[in-house]
Amino acid sequence: MKEFKYTISDAMGIHARPAGILAKAARAFACDVKIARGEKTVDCKGIIGIMGLGVKKGDEVTVIFDGEDEDAAYDKIISLMKENL
Repeated sequence: MKEFKYTISDAMGIHARPAGILAKAARAFACDVKIARGEKTVDCKGIIGIMGLGVKKGDEVTVIFDGEDEDAAYDKIISLMKENL
């Protein structure tokens, strides 16, 4: 299992466009990808769950990877978040 913490810098937080990008990227991997804010954790492969976290600028999220291709997923998702969020 791998995880990383990331503070959102996008002025609009995680809204529909970046949530869709994030979910699409997560679905490309077989491993479980979860995203958490505070006490709430959701599957990163579903756009509705991601948006349901209500992540705003300055919020810290934790992304958790668990499974056979977690290393590749970790590299891709962290890069995507730095570029888009």
